[in-house]
Amino acid sequence: MNDILIPFDELVSGLKKVLLHYGFEESRANRCATLFAKADLDGVRSHGVNRFPLFLEFIEKGFVKPQNSPTLASKIAVFERWDGNLGPGNLNAEFSMDRAISLSKEFGIGCVALAQTNHWMRGGNFGWQAIEAGCIGICFTNTKPNMPTWGGSEPIIGNNPLVIAIPGKQSPVVLDMAMSQFAYGQMSLYAQKGQELPFEGGFDLTGNLTKDPKVILENHLALPMGLWKGAGLSLVLDLLATVLSGGNSTHEVDHNGDEYGLSQVFLCFDPVKLELMDWIESKTESVLNNLKNSAVFEGEGVRFPGEKVLETRAKNLKNGVPLTESTWKKILKQLE
Repeated sequence: MNDILIPFDELVSGLKKVLLHYGFEESRANRCATLFAKADLDGVRSHGVNRFPLFLEFIEKGFVKPQNSPTLASKIAVFERWDGNLGPGNLNAEFSMDRAISLSKEFGIGCVALAQTNHWMRGGNFGWQAIEAGCIGICFTNTKPNMPTWGGSEPIIGNNPLVIAIPGKQSPVVLDMAMSQFAYGQMSLYAQKGQELPFEGGFDLTGNLTKDPKVILENHLALPMGLWKGAGLSLVLDLLATVLSGGNSTHEVDHNGDEYGLSQVFLCFDPVKLELMDWIESKTESVLNNLKNSAVFEGEGVRFPGEKVLETRAKNLKNGVPLTESTWKKILKQLE
């Protein structure tokens, strides 16, 4: 599988043209395309353009409705509930984080719960959205069942990604992780390349741990990160998203193998409004410096979440965004 380099603006333009063909209004097509392209720009290839063909398939099936935007269900001070109306997941998520940011600018803290939405693709986009607004951001989503709970032998819980973003002038920290040892998008990339995972990432049908991504993908038996701890965290994130939004839980978003109607939560904290500015920068740098100075067994040193993103982004803006050639050709065929 060969990679090619596509200029970022060209990548956004190409994706936008396809989305216009699929019924998107122009400004929404541009935003949706940009969010897809940003994932690859920042080096998160598992949740960007690689997912675009499946996104188009879900539009064709009627699971994703390009014209739909969130509508307000209820509002009480710092907390809002919205119905995503099965609109594009990344646009719904961007809207919801924007609402959480706005609430935090008014009250110091903002919380938005979103029901009936779709896969947000790269969740880290919305952590960076909070960072760019100068805020601390937290967001999480449920998924269809794709992991066994600890001790179980069937997919019953979701890998329910969690994003936590903390601003810093030099070193923003953005944690973007699923509750599975490997995200499904990442395992798909290994499978496409015919490669094993570097560590055991799930179970086979006899309950043995395996590094074979194809076996894990076929059976939806991903290994919970932290074993029983990841399984427990997955459960409570699903409960929180479901209870706060009034939407579907993990066991309700699986429609004969297709995933839609998800529930999500977006939290934002404004350091200015909360009077944290006297120490947030120094505290953050102190923690990170302590981490970076820790001893290592081997290699160049330790990294913190999101450390390489700005470097990768700058490199790809200069040289072009790496894409799998076959995926890009598949997308360009939509324009013929």
